[in-house]
Amino acid sequence: MLPKQTHSMQTRDRVRLDADVYYPDAVGPFPVLLMRQPYGRAIASTIVYAHPIWYAAHGYIVVIQDVRGRGTSEGEFWLFEDEIEDGYDTVNWAAALPQSSGVVGMYGFSYQGMTQLYAAVKRPVALKALCPAMLGYDLYHDWAYEGGAFCLQANLGWAIQVAAETARLKADEATFLALSDAARNLPLHDPVPARPAIMSELAADSFYHDWLDRPPSDPYWQRLSPKTYVEAFDLPMLHIGGWFDPFMRGTLNLYNATAARSQHPQHLLVGAWAHLPWGRKVGSVDYGSEAASLCDRAQIRWFDQFLKGIDTELLNEPSVKLFELGSNQWRSFDRFPTDAKTPYYLTSTGLAGLTDADGSLTSTPGDYSAFDQLVHDPWRPVPALGGHASAPSGSFDRASLDCRSDVLTYTSAPFDDGLQVIGQAIVTLYCSADMPSFDLSAVLSEVRPNGGVYNVTQGYRRVNSSEVTEPLQIVLQPICIQIAKGSAIRLSLSAACFPAYPVNGGTGATPGEAKAIAAQIITLTLQTEDSCVLLPIST
Repeated sequence: MLPKQTHSMQTRDRVRLDADVYYPDAVGPFPVLLMRQPYGRAIASTIVYAHPIWYAAHGYIVVIQDVRGRGTSEGEFWLFEDEIEDGYDTVNWAAALPQSSGVVGMYGFSYQGMTQLYAAVKRPVALKALCPAMLGYDLYHDWAYEGGAFCLQANLGWAIQVAAETARLKADEATFLALSDAARNLPLHDPVPARPAIMSELAADSFYHDWLDRPPSDPYWQRLSPKTYVEAFDLPMLHIGGWFDPFMRGTLNLYNATAARSQHPQHLLVGAWAHLPWGRKVGSVDYGSEAASLCDRAQIRWFDQFLKGIDTELLNEPSVKLFELGSNQWRSFDRFPTDAKTPYYLTSTGLAGLTDADGSLTSTPGDYSAFDQLVHDPWRPVPALGGHASAPSGSFDRASLDCRSDVLTYTSAPFDDGLQVIGQAIVTLYCSADMPSFDLSAVLSEVRPNGGVYNVTQGYRRVNSSEVTEPLQIVLQPICIQIAKGSAIRLSLSAACFPAYPVNGGTGATPGEAKAIAAQIITLTLQTEDSCVLLPIST
């Protein structure tokens, strides 16, 4: 394999962008695979993908570029702001590299997934195929917030990482070390917990402040959301996601939107994975050898089809491939399942927070009305454990959490034949609180015969009491799972999931303004009658 080369280009406004270029050890021409990223191009997203040398060995020129203001590229880095124009310029530059065949494909996850969509907006002629993975289709709803709640742990951790890299590039050692320490011990206990002083002092120009302060109606969100622009182009796309990835809803929303209108193939591949890494063990559960990432080979096959014109037969296959948790095998579909949902009703005598034997999930409504009370104490909020929004992500045994009196639990009878759930479950609740605002966390788990309680999917919602229109709905993370024979399912409800989301102090203040000292005890009242879980059960 030939050694990597370093090439530079200039954007329309004369800013130099640097890239590592990997060539096959053969005679061209070759298609180009492009990744644009902000983390230092030598990493090349190898935390989830094969090294660029592997892709080059399959007959591609691989270009890994530092975006503006990152790595050794010139300019100022402003989150997502320049990626449409810079992406367009870069595609055109890459297509003209020596030995290039003039066609370009793009791959990458997270920020690198976003840069693919931005680069396509102005429709560069050379760009022929994309493989976007784990991204935010709608920047507000799919990335920064979930159900109106700020994604604190993920957003703060990432903002500190980006700010630390900025300090490193400026050779500001003191700031870099302070932020590095904060990354390992997230600052969550300042007077305004969601607004740590270190971010105001050492990262005043961070996107974090925009994300914390701008309301959902602010044009900022629309301007930076791929959702705003995707109808401007139409390309073959292989969409990649993970069941425990915080951006799974964004991946699915992008896939559904493009598949509904595209004239080109749109395929969806979803593994058992968290945001990273993509392996067989997620959380404390080992999903077997079949769960290991197959994305590198899938991407080569995709690019062979659309950049080289090789008939890989993928167009003769179902367009959706999902890893089914529980059975630990891949399943194929012609579309993402959107079957009708089956209700499982909550029943209780009012003690669902004190014993897991009281609250039940049943296929028929109870013949009596009951209320369960939940007292949320901000001094000891219910902690996050696994799922998609906290770190570490994945599935863990949460039996001890479900013993807390501030967690309401509703458990079905064991299933004689198991249960196959594919799609998005929705929790419908008749709930109120004695404070101006409150949060609801809903976790769906598999209760195993040995007593283990392993989270399967979950969702979160922030509620302003004055705006409550019953019933409240919480959309859970998409999932594909085979609940084993003899297992049951459980819905766990609480008023916090910290630090995945800020603790709601009950005052109605926004996360960026809510002071820890002002937080109030909140009493929630849940009417179990007519409250239910709508499960997408496959028949």
